[in-house]
Amino acid sequence: MTEDAAARFDAIHARSLRDPEAFWGEAAADLAWVRPYDRVLDASRPPFYRWFPGGRLNICYNALDRHVAAGRGDQVALIHDSPVTGRVDRYTYRQLTERVAKLAGAIAALGVGKGDRVVIYLPMVAEAAIAMLACARLGAVHSVVFGGFAARELATRIDDAKPKLILSASCGIETTKRVPYKPLLDAAIEQAAAKPAHCLILQRPELPCDLVPGRDLDWAEAAAAAEPAPCADTAATDPLYILYTSGTTGVPKGVVRDHGGYAVALHWSMGNVFGLAPGETMFTASDVGWVVGHSYIVYAPLLKGCTSVLYEGKPIGTPDAGAFWRIVRDHGVHVLFTAPTAFRAIRREDPDGRFIKAAPLGPFRALFLAGERCDPPTLAWAETQLGLPVIDHWWQTETGWPIVANCLGIGRLPIKPGSPTKPVPGWEVLALDEAGQPVAPGEIGNLAIKLPLPPGSLTTLWRADERYVSSYLAAFPGYYQSGDAGYIDEEGYVFVMTRTDDIINVAAHRLSTGSMEEVVAAHPDVAECAVIGVLDEVKGQMPLGFVVLKSGVVRPDEQIEREIAQLIRDRIGPIAGFKRTLVVDRLPKTRSGKILRQAMRGLADRKPVATPPTIDDPAALDEIDAALKKAGF
Repeated sequence: MTEDAAARFDAIHARSLRDPEAFWGEAAADLAWVRPYDRVLDASRPPFYRWFPGGRLNICYNALDRHVAAGRGDQVALIHDSPVTGRVDRYTYRQLTERVAKLAGAIAALGVGKGDRVVIYLPMVAEAAIAMLACARLGAVHSVVFGGFAARELATRIDDAKPKLILSASCGIETTKRVPYKPLLDAAIEQAAAKPAHCLILQRPELPCDLVPGRDLDWAEAAAAAEPAPCADTAATDPLYILYTSGTTGVPKGVVRDHGGYAVALHWSMGNVFGLAPGETMFTASDVGWVVGHSYIVYAPLLKGCTSVLYEGKPIGTPDAGAFWRIVRDHGVHVLFTAPTAFRAIRREDPDGRFIKAAPLGPFRALFLAGERCDPPTLAWAETQLGLPVIDHWWQTETGWPIVANCLGIGRLPIKPGSPTKPVPGWEVLALDEAGQPVAPGEIGNLAIKLPLPPGSLTTLWRADERYVSSYLAAFPGYYQSGDAGYIDEEGYVFVMTRTDDIINVAAHRLSTGSMEEVVAAHPDVAECAVIGVLDEVKGQMPLGFVVLKSGVVRPDEQIEREIAQLIRDRIGPIAGFKRTLVVDRLPKTRSGKILRQAMRGLADRKPVATPPTIDDPAALDEIDAALKKAGF
């Protein structure tokens, strides 16, 4: 990037903070408004800021009908690629609009209207996206729960959202295993105090289910019999969806997003952050149950007029570590977005990149990674194998779209390994000390964002305004507390090191486990790793490493442990007190790929550990527990 281009990025970012109303007003002009907004930002009731008050806009119209009206109806909007069923289905914008309108009609016929809640509990099928858009079309508030979530967790979300209707399926498919959803749904409704009036059930041929008379309806029959529903007249400030994230009290936090601000921010991000134009293809390898799926499988690509790939499979095992590259080739993907954990799995199975090099990747031009911290060795491996930009970026469920990223559409900045680059226009990020004062460049602090948050971020928590303030805004008045620790260097690059509760205190020295993981991951035999702090009678806490080795490594574990300890000593110093590393077969993770460090820490400290509801495989925690006991913890 030239100095002129870097200066241009800085100027755009500065303007977005200096005059946010002008900046976001220009971005809003790209969408179709039923009624213009009264003003861009209502700051009359801080910290409850509202974007585009008085304006009326339906996000479903902007994602679908608008493109059909503009003559793009025959372009493919959505590709459902399912290696677990052997099927690939394509929907043009016209076909998708018709499917969404029919389902919206079926939902409306069951008495669901504007403001009513609908829980969506589905696997990665095209109907998941269709269901979300159908709710948005009616002005109903959807709440997607990750398919296959335990009945108790589903029940708590039902009780909080109080849905009139639940949309679900007979089963999901995990690699080769069929997962019955209906028994989980029935158990959740039985446990919940708030009973939905109806359930629409998608019968999958792989494992059909019985329906409860009077409550359950067959999805296909109901949609076929329905009249297509038009788009409701929704306010820009009306709630679009509730997305639950884990809460520390056991009650999940329902993040609320609106129609207008979310649509404007996502549309802007597609061109400016991801560098995508209408007609191009985005493959986001995530799940609709997570925020990444909401934003960059469903809403953002369709708002931009792109083609989105919805993938029912895994990065490895369906059938191999070449799965992503098959999709890139088969569907002409321009940008791939996934989590670093997926790439670590691919790297472990295919360290030499044979699948990547097997054939040209067509128009593919960039890989985006987010969802957890991207360790520099994974970034370097991906860059070496692909020979293309690999963009680490940082955001959260609560923010809805990237906070810090290398904005390809504005101009690519030089990459610094370990940093997702600079704050995206609209976001003012600072590193604060415990008193809420900015720390010096290069010094670790609490990463916080100055209020008001830009459009597209959470407006509050569902029916819990006080909890919204106490959870995110009370610690540092005037700022949103991200919960992440990191630092900002002299050039404004943000380095996200770890969650604030993953800062460990070794003999009164505050150390980041993230910086230690960066060193451990650089060992040539390590495929992936985690570092936690464990209780120590003398020093308060001591670091403990866990490593998964690359396929084919046969060297003694003790030798690798000594080498890792020396690496930490050389690069961080004896102050870290890093001595122990346990070699394990796998790390316990959530279904979205986040490593369950808090649960691992509890096991190491011999505290009671409840199996997190988001865990991918509970047996992985048992394996960690066994390894800890064997090592004397």
